[in-house]
Amino acid sequence: MGDIGFILLGFIVWGLISFGLILLLWGLWKKSWKSFLWSGIALLPTLFYIGGENWERLIALTPLIPFTLAFYTKSAKIK
Repeated sequence: MGDIGFILLGFIVWGLISFGLILLLWGLWKKSWKSFLWSGIALLPTLFYIGGENWERLIALTPLIPFTLAFYTKSAKIK
């Protein structure tokens, strides 16, 4: 019974990552700051890779891309 919890957690994490990438593409297509923001929130599970070695730590920086895009598209719509 313990293995099913680990598999379920894996499905949830990979589901959030794929949902975040889909929202990132949607935000790029529609130039929507809300899509970028939700994409960054959905990509937060990639922060687990901070404990990796060498270049794997760079994967943890992927949520910063949608958050900066959300900031710039939001500030561009305000002007």
